[in-house]
Amino acid sequence: SGQPFFSVLTGDSSLRQRPMKRIIEPLRMMGAGLLARAGDTLAPIAVKGGGLRCIHFKSPVASAQVKSAVLLAALYAEGETVVEEPRKSRDHTERMLPAIGADIRVEGLRVIVSGGNDISPFEITVPGDFSSAAFFMVAAAIIKDSEILIKNVGINPTRTGLFHIMKRMGADVEIIDERNVSGETVADILCKYTEGLTATDIAPEEVPSMIDEFPVFCVLACRAEGTTTIRGAGELRVKESDRIAAMASELGKMGVNVTEYPDGLEISGPVNLRGTTLEAHNDHRVAMALSIAALVAEGGTTVLGVSAVDISFPGFYDRILELTG
Repeated sequence: SGQPFFSVLTGDSSLRQRPMKRIIEPLRMMGAGLLARAGDTLAPIAVKGGGLRCIHFKSPVASAQVKSAVLLAALYAEGETVVEEPRKSRDHTERMLPAIGADIRVEGLRVIVSGGNDISPFEITVPGDFSSAAFFMVAAAIIKDSEILIKNVGINPTRTGLFHIMKRMGADVEIIDERNVSGETVADILCKYTEGLTATDIAPEEVPSMIDEFPVFCVLACRAEGTTTIRGAGELRVKESDRIAAMASELGKMGVNVTEYPDGLEISGPVNLRGTTLEAHNDHRVAMALSIAALVAEGGTTVLGVSAVDISFPGFYDRILELTG
């Protein structure tokens, strides 16, 4: 949107079903020309950029993707652009931009960018993805006699909600050798098998910091004593799949007592999961979460549609085989 040329952006089948109006609208407010499929709601998106103006945008959702789209466009807009969120979302973009010469400041739930500055060339070290580490953290916590040390993981506080929730549930998990790399906090994570996990309630304000970990957290909740409730997570219905419906459906097939709400789930445990045939719903995180559930299920489990995993973690099943033998 900030460049003076024409572009067309698209993606795979799952990305072409994700809502784009939430990004198109603020960029149009800034002066970009955008057209999209299905009444300007779905990709592909045609973009005619250049000549952007600053705006004050109040995002209706706590979404790092929406926020980052506006902040990056704001680099090419004259004046100050303000983005306000209802709750704090992931802040990787805000941490990176100062390193490349951007004039940016954070004031609570507001992020302000002054456009028109020259952007400097830079080098950055990208830490390991916490969302990818989460599958192995949960696996270690629920598979008897397991212990795993995951190195060089980004532990940005807007991303690590699952870690703190696991601690609250009694999991044996700890952060080791915390350090700063390219403006991000990085550490090693040690996780061990834990008996006697206890259920917990996930409040709406906790959801943004563990939004991507929801599928595998549901697997963890199946092994906890009591009823775990997740509310305020309606955003999960517009990910690569409807993750609320997907996890309710597939865990139900494994014998889990799941109650589905418009904005979350209620899961009763502990449950001895039952092996069966499951569907990944063309969603990489659902596929990986169900694969972790399969490791502790009684009998064989088949997960259909696991090719979706290649979107974010091409070596996932190789890692599983290395760890389980």
